[in-house]
Amino acid sequence: MRLNVEYEFAPKRPTCNTSYVQSVFGIGFEVGRNVIARDLELDFPCKGQPGRPGKIVLFVGPSGSGKSSLLRAAARQVEGLVWLDERATGRAALIDTLGDDVRQAAHLLSLCGLGEAFLMLRSPAELSDGQRYRYAIARCLAGKASAVAADEWCAKLDRVTAKVISRNVRKIADGRSVGFLLATTHEDLLSDLQPDIVVRCRAAGQAEVQTRRPFAARSVFGAACGSPTAPSPTGRTSLGGITAGTASGRCGA
Repeated sequence: MRLNVEYEFAPKRPTCNTSYVQSVFGIGFEVGRNVIARDLELDFPCKGQPGRPGKIVLFVGPSGSGKSSLLRAAARQVEGLVWLDERATGRAALIDTLGDDVRQAAHLLSLCGLGEAFLMLRSPAELSDGQRYRYAIARCLAGKASAVAADEWCAKLDRVTAKVISRNVRKIADGRSVGFLLATTHEDLLSDLQPDIVVRCRAAGQAEVQTRRPFAARSVFGAACGSPTAPSPTGRTSLGGITAGTASGRCGA
């Protein structure tokens, strides 16, 4: 995948206010082209290429650095990509909204951290912000998306919830070969998200691509974990199997 993102600065008509700013700071209107990236290469399958992505690309940088523009440019090149939308509403129970196969629906909810039986019977409107975010990921998976894109990744969530969701997304990318294109200002999620590619955006065409070595698999609590377990009839499994694993002192018990 190759990214080229730049645009022309629009001509502006001088006003009293703009003249004041220009005189105080000794500057003029920006002219020419604003270059965010030219010929930026990413090892991520795009339209026309066979196979499914299964990688996580994370665009990081401060506000105004161009990460959102690069994210959108990358998303346009991926076939079967779905944008994450956590604004789901409606009164239907979660288990009724992810297809006709109830076992598959339950598995997707568990995989995304909504494995408790009571949560499966709630509607999207009855979920917390973090739970709604997890549900949005489950909806993307139910729609068989080849890749998921999200700007301001987990920005509205508390940091513990953001880390748990990021850890689950790493497992989903590995276990289901689903790609993720994400943008964030929060670098504290790197160790949990474990992105395959990090694009550091510094504006003025200074984007830098870093390929990261695979991390050792471990849960957010520091213990080695396997795949999330299916929900039990009692609804005790939650957070994609994390509760079940930690309750006995080891994962997979």
